[in-house]
Amino acid sequence: EAARRFAAAGVEAVAVCFLHSYRFPDHERRARAILERALPGVYVSLSYDVLPEFREYERLSTTVLNAAVGPRMGGYLDRFLASARRLGIAAEPQTVHSNGGLMSPAAVRERPVRTCLSGPAAGVIGSAEIGRLAGFPDLVTFDVGGTSTDVSLIDGGRPLFTSERLVAGYPVKTPMVDIHVIGAGGGSIARIDAAGALKVGPDSAGAAPGPAAYGRGGTEPTITDANLCLGRLDPAALLGGRLAVDAEAARAAIRRRVAEPLGLTPEEAAHGILRIANAAMGRAIRSISTERGHDARRFALFAYGGAGPLHAAELAADCGIRTVLVPPEPGTLCARGILLSDIGMDFVRSAMERVDASSWPTLNALFAELREEASGWLDREGIAPADRAFHRSVEARYEGQNFEIPVPADDLDSLGPEGFAERFRAVHRRTHGYDVAGRAVEAVNLRLQAVGRVEKSALSPPPSGTAVPAPRARRPVYAGPAAGWVDTPVYDRASLPAGFSLAGPCVVEEMSATTLVLPGQSLRVDPLGTLVIAIPAAV
Repeated sequence: EAARRFAAAGVEAVAVCFLHSYRFPDHERRARAILERALPGVYVSLSYDVLPEFREYERLSTTVLNAAVGPRMGGYLDRFLASARRLGIAAEPQTVHSNGGLMSPAAVRERPVRTCLSGPAAGVIGSAEIGRLAGFPDLVTFDVGGTSTDVSLIDGGRPLFTSERLVAGYPVKTPMVDIHVIGAGGGSIARIDAAGALKVGPDSAGAAPGPAAYGRGGTEPTITDANLCLGRLDPAALLGGRLAVDAEAARAAIRRRVAEPLGLTPEEAAHGILRIANAAMGRAIRSISTERGHDARRFALFAYGGAGPLHAAELAADCGIRTVLVPPEPGTLCARGILLSDIGMDFVRSAMERVDASSWPTLNALFAELREEASGWLDREGIAPADRAFHRSVEARYEGQNFEIPVPADDLDSLGPEGFAERFRAVHRRTHGYDVAGRAVEAVNLRLQAVGRVEKSALSPPPSGTAVPAPRARRPVYAGPAAGWVDTPVYDRASLPAGFSLAGPCVVEEMSATTLVLPGQSLRVDPLGTLVIAIPAAV
């Protein structure tokens, strides 16, 4: 009867979610067969295929979003693949998804909801690979664009993952790189609030009209205007000279909207804007590090995006981080990160079993089922057995708790129930600061990440050399209240050879970003062209 009503209404897609289908999917499959007979060509999305986990509300919400975007994603892929063929591209494209892996267009058509937040995830995967090659497996990624700042944690060379977040206000439960987003970017607007305090963001000037300095009708001061006012950005042009800017317009907007109302000089107001923005960015970093049991001081700050390298040196000092890494072409890392990604997909089963000797065979049997399913998917993706890897984790909790935490379980076969329970308690202590002695542990969801290794695009290192490049320019840069305005050399990044080093202050410019090194800090170029900035310890 429902299928007949849908047919009469001319629906494009149907989401099917039954209460306990994560354990018994046959009824959802029967419903799909009925729908496909009554609605030929209509997109049908089953919750068991999208998210075979308990908690029906999150499962339903995720399935509905999958169905809502499915027809549009299918149409987009059709147009994209047709365009690629017209261009003579023979290779089938791969699409990045939210856990940082790649999947084929056919897989995207089935589960398009997994592409939510896929762009930022690619940046984190690229950061992990570049950090590994640079000898820094522990990173805080710091991606600052025009409207937002994205931060994430990489521990031991592996990004941290989450399985749930809000997308457009709706809960989506699917494996994804754990990225914390705040509304602070180059276009974020600075303003005086009703109480007379200076606020920065989350409102943004966007690309149109953009910052006041862009000359496109913007009158509100932004973070970009503050950096121009302080000489940290080229006061004449950005994007390698492609975008002319008006530093005096930026200064006038800051004077009129911030400095005069607060009784400050334009320099003090501009630096105050940056300090407030950095404070928000610092809180974001602490939310993914210290608030989750990680000491931020043992991580390097990996800065990218158009504005990340501009804020990184000052922010790292505020957070007690001693090293900043800036990859080549930081403004395009999210795109280039796709070239450093592998084929990947996550598979899940709800277990709801107390972890003990009697349930241990059941958990291992469920993982065996997941591996069989994952192997079939890798077969369809064309991955040779020698290029496959599988990573296991268990989302577990103490009995009586409402929410679970992920526990690594690659060595589950040798770990045993007692060893797993002890590992869970250690993760619980690190995450929440305590454990509950004597409380039974419950395995809620079992996850298997299937990885198909693919050939990576090689990184192109800069030429080595002993000649010290000359700065292409010098300009005064405001380095804070203590140092004030400092005559600062400006270098073209393309001219810096591997092995080059110098003491700050300096500015390094390239087409997609500007890197700032403050007085007392130092810069070197590693063999792959990554800028490594050493931050002195706070006195």
